[in-house]
Amino acid sequence: MVRREKEKKRPARGVPKGIVLLATPEGWRTSVLTKNGMLCGRLDVPINTDPQDARAAAAVMVTELARDFHDTDVEVSWDPPREPWSWTARVTPAADDEPSSPGTEG
Repeated sequence: MVRREKEKKRPARGVPKGIVLLATPEGWRTSVLTKNGMLCGRLDVPINTDPQDARAAAAVMVTELARDFHDTDVEVSWDPPREPWSWTARVTPAADDEPSSPGTEG
């Protein structure tokens, strides 16, 4: 019997729009904000990871999610922290991933 290859489905949540990163006693926690909701989980880094390295790991995680599930490249811009244990970032389409205007090459 010949099987048809399954189509790649895009998650219903949508492309990431933001990240919340929290340092907790149990480890680094993330919330990825999308148009349709929020995905929460643990960042796969050691508890004693430097905050700058944790932010870099969270940014890589989100850019890979966007690329793997939505075939789009995104950029992550971290906001200045309001608390020493909490960071937020905006996720935007990468400059080279934006559709070009009609009549232009790109």
